[in-house]
Amino acid sequence: MFGYIIVNKPEMKFREFDLYQSYYCGLCKTLKKRFGRRGQITLSYDMTFMILLLTSLYEPKTRVSCVSCMAHPLRKHPARSNQFTEYGADMNLLLSYYKCLDDWEDERKVTRRALSLLLEKKCRKIQESYPEKASLFRANLKELRRCEKENSRNPDQASGCFGRIMEEMFAWQKDEWETELRRLGFYLGKFIYLMDAYEDVEKDQKTGNYNLFQEDFGTEGFEAKAELLLRMMMSECSRAFERLPIVENTEILRNILYSGVWCRYEYVKKNRERKVTDV
Repeated sequence: MFGYIIVNKPEMKFREFDLYQSYYCGLCKTLKKRFGRRGQITLSYDMTFMILLLTSLYEPKTRVSCVSCMAHPLRKHPARSNQFTEYGADMNLLLSYYKCLDDWEDERKVTRRALSLLLEKKCRKIQESYPEKASLFRANLKELRRCEKENSRNPDQASGCFGRIMEEMFAWQKDEWETELRRLGFYLGKFIYLMDAYEDVEKDQKTGNYNLFQEDFGTEGFEAKAELLLRMMMSECSRAFERLPIVENTEILRNILYSGVWCRYEYVKKNRERKVTDV
């Protein structure tokens, strides 16, 4: 359910992409430092967006280091990290852990159970540090599982569960920006859930797994309905973003919110259209 909140690289300046990539590398480095290689498995671009957003809003002191890694073994590159990188790493691991448990409960995926066992010990400390967030994550994933078992066709009901998880994640602290951060996180979470359902609907039809688009897929007007829902979510998300007093990195953040999030959607949509044409 991750990997949708990305940049549209062709529309970015080189220096902007390098800056964005340095935060991604910073998250990767922090996950490894705090949780080992098992933590790196959970690395996501979605969390990089949150780190960059909070960094741009609160402007903390940020460390820049030169690192090499398995992905780029021959060339060192900059990695940026700060308190939000550590916070993002904790949230990333915690959510990945609960999602693995949820997948195990739903589909009995052995690989997800194995990963949850690897992450369990590390997650105990995070749960102790963020008891309210951990409780809310568990409660909403449980509610989401209930919606799926009842085969709910209400897009707000199912996606709202994941929206509330992301809302809590973006609300780093209680201050004057909490309301807009919660609103941004909520609609971003709903978008991620709906986009995941949109991408997986064909596969879920074959396997019989729950998908709120399953009954509509293949019918007249499905594509227009799905796109409208997704655009409504991102419209509300972007509106909340524009109300935040962010000065730094605005072009990168806008690239993600107004362009990057649609890259996967356009790929999936065009791929489906191509299949229909080939038939």
